[in-house]
Amino acid sequence: MRTAFIKQLTKEAETNDKLFLIIGDLGFSVVEEFEQKFPDRFLNAGIAEQNMVGIAAGLAMQGYNVYIYSIANFPTLRCMEQIRYDVAYHHLNVKIVSVGAGYAYGPLGASHHATEDLGMMRTIPDMVVCSPGDPAEAEAVTAFSASYDGPMYLRLGKAGEKRVHQQPLGRILPGNLIPVSEQGHQTAVIACGSILDAAKTQIADRHLPYDLWSIPFVKPVNKEQVKMLCSQYPDGLIVMEEHQKSCGAGSALTEVVSDLYEEGSLAAFPKIRRLAINDEFVTIVGSQSFLREKAGLLL
Repeated sequence: MRTAFIKQLTKEAETNDKLFLIIGDLGFSVVEEFEQKFPDRFLNAGIAEQNMVGIAAGLAMQGYNVYIYSIANFPTLRCMEQIRYDVAYHHLNVKIVSVGAGYAYGPLGASHHATEDLGMMRTIPDMVVCSPGDPAEAEAVTAFSASYDGPMYLRLGKAGEKRVHQQPLGRILPGNLIPVSEQGHQTAVIACGSILDAAKTQIADRHLPYDLWSIPFVKPVNKEQVKMLCSQYPDGLIVMEEHQKSCGAGSALTEVVSDLYEEGSLAAFPKIRRLAINDEFVTIVGSQSFLREKAGLLL
């Protein structure tokens, strides 16, 4: 997924001379094409993520659309104060890119497990929050971000994620959910982020009676589309994500449903099952699939 992001960003930069990429002394073997083509719009800020946000804010004030790129928790948890005050408060054109969503860096332990980031980022005012499910969604979200004027968070898988969508998605609208498999079932799984392929595989291998959708935007969420899903799936929705149960995609979707119900747009409150990480740290290490299983992320 990170490769799809860099390739799409490089493509966008060929026609948009305001795109600027800053890395935190990583991404080697991935970012070189951008660096070689646009050396005057590339900077390695070193292992200094908080400073990297400050540099990005300054460049954005000069008219650039700046991407900061680092591993898992480092451009988010380590930089929350700078993101809140330097970027979001001033509505600056800075895109925070986190590579290695969830347990992608599983063997490196909790310091590299990005399992609270969606919740932290979506509570910041003015922040658009994206968690694409496969390389096709990563390309579409990156293309959108290149022309979006304002702060965004892009949560990417590490590498090797399969293409769930076999065709390019084209223009993507913020907040929209994307159908993956509609078979007329009464229940839908709504997967967020790189766990999308695992959800598809589990449904297929176990012949589960579920349709499958992807939710690449955790903020905003298209209320009218959620209203349609609540009507289309009378047996309920299952939101699946590699993130803490608190404040993630499941929480975001439930909040939208609650607002729809309160305003009278839904006749009944639908059944929503949130399949996410419980309120605890994982104290063991292992592969991403191993840790997903230990966290109970199974349909």
